[in-house]
Amino acid sequence: MPVSAPRPLLVDCDTGIDDAVALLYLCRTPGVDLRAVTTVAGNTTAERAARNTLQVLETAGRADIPVAAGAATTLRGDTHPEAGFVHGDGGLGGVALPAPTAAPGPGTAVELLLRTAREAEAGIDILATAPLTNLALALRAEPRLPEWVGRLTIMGGAVHHPGNISPLAEANIGHDPEAAAAVLAAGWRDLTLVPLDVTMRENLTEAHRQRLLACGNPAGRLAGEILDFYFTFHEETALPFRGSACHDPLAAGIAVGEVTPRAAPRLPVTVDTADGAARGALVADTRGIHRGYPAQPGANAAVVLETDGTFPELLVDRLCRIRK
Repeated sequence: MPVSAPRPLLVDCDTGIDDAVALLYLCRTPGVDLRAVTTVAGNTTAERAARNTLQVLETAGRADIPVAAGAATTLRGDTHPEAGFVHGDGGLGGVALPAPTAAPGPGTAVELLLRTAREAEAGIDILATAPLTNLALALRAEPRLPEWVGRLTIMGGAVHHPGNISPLAEANIGHDPEAAAAVLAAGWRDLTLVPLDVTMRENLTEAHRQRLLACGNPAGRLAGEILDFYFTFHEETALPFRGSACHDPLAAGIAVGEVTPRAAPRLPVTVDTADGAARGALVADTRGIHRGYPAQPGANAAVVLETDGTFPELLVDRLCRIRK
């Protein structure tokens, strides 16, 4: 179903393969008012992620959306390695795309984020699919940011599922734990976390990819092409078949209201920032969930723990549709 009367949306990402598919989905979803995209170091460098974003947006016919590159290091100055083994050279599965006709804005990601939020008269929603450094820096610059945001949706963390950069830590939270801790503690009006617990259970398959490659629009075909590398990584490391998780696209579906979680309890959520085996782990207090408690004392986030598994089909249908 089309999204009805959404608030303007800003996406903060590190455009690798799943970020790119999420952006294509948002550009192809009727009613989504995508106002800006900011990038941060994660899957690739912030600058390369901005270039990737521009190429993806142009493929989707949305070269009008402003893009700005942001933080190149973590809050404490660390530079983490690019994830070429997951996302391929350059972050888009090694797929060669024409140079973008647009360029990133002259300002920083924080400047674009704050300006876009400030100018959205009815408030803005934010979807974060990357390390949370840009958001943490934006909060430092403007502590009132949570007052301007309707919903913040974050793809990140693992509650019961193993991590993907360590036994306990997921990449978006674990690559900058200090930033994640600051963002989760900022007092947002509506904070939703979409962890590996659900994204690893919503899987694209090779049959989906072949449909994308055969579809009649450039956005769908691009998704099919870049997913090839991503599928190989997942088949070799995480899944017993050729396919992939729907990390960032599922978070996008939840952010714009096309996916209604089956279980999203409100929980107290923090991040382990100490050096050690648990650094970067999402710490979510799930005691009482089995008793049906609506929220734990001190809850600061809705944590999506169950979805119905149908999003990959919706995603492919959306990307394959000839008209938006």
